Amino acid sequence: MTQSSSPTVSASATAFFSCPRLRLVPGLVASAGIALIGMALGSIGWMQDHGFSALTLAIALGILAGNTLYPRFAAIGAPGVDFCRTKVLRFGIVLYGLRLTVHDMGRVGAQGIVLDSLVIASTFALAWWAGTRWLRLDRNTAILIGVGSSICGAAAVMAAAPVVKARSEQVAVAVATVVVFGTLAMFSYPALYELNRHYGFVTGGASGFGVYTGATIHEVAQVVAAGRSVSIEAADTAVIAKMVRVMMLAPFLLFLAVGVRSRQAGSSQPKTPMVVPWFAFGFVGMVLFNSLQLLPASFNGPITQLDTALLAAAMAALGLSTRLRSIRDAGPKPLLLATLLMGWLVVGGAAMHRGVSELLG
Repeated sequence: MTQSSSPTVSASATAFFSCPRLRLVPGLVASAGIALIGMALGSIGWMQDHGFSALTLAIALGILAGNTLYPRFAAIGAPGVDFCRTKVLRFGIVLYGLRLTVHDMGRVGAQGIVLDSLVIASTFALAWWAGTRWLRLDRNTAILIGVGSSICGAAAVMAAAPVVKARSEQVAVAVATVVVFGTLAMFSYPALYELNRHYGFVTGGASGFGVYTGATIHEVAQVVAAGRSVSIEAADTAVIAKMVRVMMLAPFLLFLAVGVRSRQAGSSQPKTPMVVPWFAFGFVGMVLFNSLQLLPASFNGPITQLDTALLAAAMAALGLSTRLRSIRDAGPKPLLLATLLMGWLVVGGAAMHRGVSELLG
């Protein structure tokens, strides 16, 4: 009787997950469950006092589950987890715009734009030189790690991959390195802020440190988590600086596409469509809408809670998607490049922030 029922259960499960929308359910449930645990833990006073926000805890729990229990169910969970890591994250960032106004964006100003531009240009140039000349990595892996580190993590890697015709294993290595090192930065920056309060190398207090955070941490969600672990003021300026950096992805991809095509002059390869980060423009639209003060004040609390839940789910999905084994299997060279770039973002980013502040402040 047991033998006859097993194929029926298997067939039912196959039929259930064959529906495109229903295929999202397992991954959505896993990401949402981890997010809820992270939010519950993040509401504890001790956690808040020690800088452990709901988003920080969500990605930590996601990484733990992603490298222990989740791999057994990854086949059925992947569609929903990928949906959270991409679509839910972008919607959460768009919704985050309702926490800010044009006046808040003015706090970043020309200094933030110049700093973002310098960070992107210098980090990618370092990745190209160190990756191809010093470490002798293949060109695509060096480019993808450089793009992910300099602009917006895994999203930038995925956007740049079709431009350079990257193979799946090159994409996997690049995504793994930027997610892991971005997560390391996310946990490190609150401690760096405390050090900075004593030494004052990054100027501007919490707001200035937020600009530095947004200009140098890899992923958008990691910027949100690190900023909120410092203060609300730091989180706001961090997100604005990061979104300015994300919006630079489109012109950067155009620059990259021109460079790739110039190297492939004379070859018959199909043109790659431009990937535009529309969610960044949605974020700006929400900021403009919120500046009109049309929403009742009673809406602020529920919207903030919903947005935190969405971002926590995205963080959990990001953690579930992080495979520490992928980095180990790739060998030491991608790790060395990612380590070098993170060091440059932390130290060089602070130096550039100070220089720009002195010139334009």
